[in-house]
Amino acid sequence: MTSSSDRSPAVDVPAPKSYEIRTYGCQMNVHDSERLAGLLEEAGYVRAAEGSDGDADVVVFNTCAVRENADNRLYGNLGRLAPKKASRPGMQIAVGGCLAQKDRDTIVKKAPWVDVVFGTHNIGKLPVLLERARVQEEAQVEIAESLEAFPSTLPTRRESAYAAWVSISVGCNNTCTFCIVPALRGKEKDRRPGDILAEIEALVGEGVSEITLLGQNVNAYGSDIGDREAFSKLLRACGTIEGLERVRFTSPHPRDFTDDVIAAMAETPNVMPQLHMPLQSGSDTVLKAMRRSYRQERYLGIIEKVRAAIPHAAITTDIIVGFPGETEEDFEQTLHVVREARFAQAFTFQYSKRPGTPAATMENQIPKEVVQARYERLVALQEEISWEENKKQVGRTLELMVAEGEGRKDGATHRLSGRAPDNRLVHFTKPEQEVRPGDVVTVEVTYAAPHHLLAEGPVLAVRRTRAGDAWEKRTAAAAAKPAGVMLGLPKIGVPAPLPAPTGSACGCD
Repeated sequence: MTSSSDRSPAVDVPAPKSYEIRTYGCQMNVHDSERLAGLLEEAGYVRAAEGSDGDADVVVFNTCAVRENADNRLYGNLGRLAPKKASRPGMQIAVGGCLAQKDRDTIVKKAPWVDVVFGTHNIGKLPVLLERARVQEEAQVEIAESLEAFPSTLPTRRESAYAAWVSISVGCNNTCTFCIVPALRGKEKDRRPGDILAEIEALVGEGVSEITLLGQNVNAYGSDIGDREAFSKLLRACGTIEGLERVRFTSPHPRDFTDDVIAAMAETPNVMPQLHMPLQSGSDTVLKAMRRSYRQERYLGIIEKVRAAIPHAAITTDIIVGFPGETEEDFEQTLHVVREARFAQAFTFQYSKRPGTPAATMENQIPKEVVQARYERLVALQEEISWEENKKQVGRTLELMVAEGEGRKDGATHRLSGRAPDNRLVHFTKPEQEVRPGDVVTVEVTYAAPHHLLAEGPVLAVRRTRAGDAWEKRTAAAAAKPAGVMLGLPKIGVPAPLPAPTGSACGCD
């Protein structure tokens, strides 16, 4: 028998450091934050408890430079964290993303309590930079001028068990006068098709049944590898992957939207009847000033071809109101396109100066009150059209992929929510049979609102899926650990169409 004096003394094992990521901006940033979370967890960090609100050992800001007041928002948030950092030795703050790429040393000068600043091209360096800042006890600012490693080669902590982003390219070769993204993300760089398909197959093997192909200008894919039909070929290749039920992509550019892509969408069963096609303006004069290389006739021609090939396609768009020099006649042309295209949804934005873009210094900036009045007219028209288009869905039988966290009133109404193939949000009566996110239900639409549909009758069928199994497995594993915080991201891998918000965006958002 071993006496108590022979036992080794107890050793205190330090608790792993916690992290929190706050994400702003486009889907590319959302996906980058999944990579940042994967990198931190691989380095031994764990998510902070839910509701920590800055109490984590490491707080990371993944920033966006699109809006005029983006820097004010960042420095306001950093200022609120300063007292917490001062009272917690060892706490670290990191700032990455597009604003970090743009402002660089300015961030540390304005907020000297920040420990790490990193750019869009070197997100993989975050754990190393945090450790270096800790050891050297000084801020680390490292901004790469070109992509060091394609983001998809980095570890990932995905936000959904059943739906996932798959990045096919980074950067953009366009020169839109309102957009600063090309300057911060660099020229387009495409992934090899085999690498993309291998990632999708691996995701499907883990239970994912829906993927969204992601790029700043997704349908320009192939320009970097010398194949103008590479994107349509990629869509068709996705159709051969067993177990992959739904394929989406965002965001395309009208300039690069070719007939072979429309054919691939129509002829590949798992490519969903949904298209997000940024318009920005219906005026040829404004489109020229924006340096958008298409005109109204070309845009409406694409919509017509898509509708001919895919009659039930839901088409959504981005529109900017009040671009410098926009006249009332120009704005009326935008309203004309909205009436002709009959978008299911439109993300409408009031023009906002983006520092560093040509449009920010253009003459004839439109007065705020004029922009506001036009914006309200556009929103009213689109609301009317969205409602009319949704009413056409009443009586249709739809297969929905059950979603997690998309119905804010689901608990009170005893409903669940899901996405139709065309990505419309449908709230449906909760069946007696267990239904999990990722499972598929068949329902009949009974009511339409401008931004959602209702299926108030009984569920017609429930299909349990491998995606639902994956969600159940992940949920069980998470329940065995302390609850973690989200990244400030959607709870599923695919972004949901929302009522048109205010603000500003570019076609790559």
